[in-house]
Amino acid sequence: MTGKREAKRDALRGGLIDAATTRIAENGLSGLRARDITADAGCALGALYTAFDDLDALIIEVNSRTLRRIDAVMSAAVDGEINPGRQMKRLAAAYLDFARAHPRLWRALFDHALPEGRAVPDWHIEDQARLLVHIVGPLEKLQPALAREKLRVRARTLFAAVHGIVSISLENRFVGIPIDTLDDELDRFIDLLLSGLTTASG
Repeated sequence: MTGKREAKRDALRGGLIDAATTRIAENGLSGLRARDITADAGCALGALYTAFDDLDALIIEVNSRTLRRIDAVMSAAVDGEINPGRQMKRLAAAYLDFARAHPRLWRALFDHALPEGRAVPDWHIEDQARLLVHIVGPLEKLQPALAREKLRVRARTLFAAVHGIVSISLENRFVGIPIDTLDDELDRFIDLLLSGLTTASG
């Protein structure tokens, strides 16, 4: 009986995550309501709170699913490529492509915030960190003298730089790059980064 209850609960959770993912993909986080999600999933409103602590917990599940999708896209982008410079360029392009193809799911990663005082689950932090691992690999080849902790910080810096360009451009913010030149400009920006990485000593 316990196994059946667990299977039923897992199915409920999966259905709610699917429904919330679809809602966010279509409309973003703004106006996201538990009542709409449960209606889409074909269950009672109270069922959401038997599967998750609250709506925030469900959004974190959706965001982790998105992070795993980006992780898979980035992994595929560098599959078979051993040159660290080309790896960097492919990773940046893959990240841009995902953000462009799934803008609302991508934005939800950065727009969602837990209530003050509530900690982000460790497993969600691990999903976030997987994206940085892709950068650490080629970066270590480009700057082998960097200490491990410095390497992780540098990877965060590079990710933040690429994300900033992608974000302000796709969201049409001030000084954003025109969409028709974004791919080329991002590629050239990585060239500049690579030039600095290969000449920097620490």
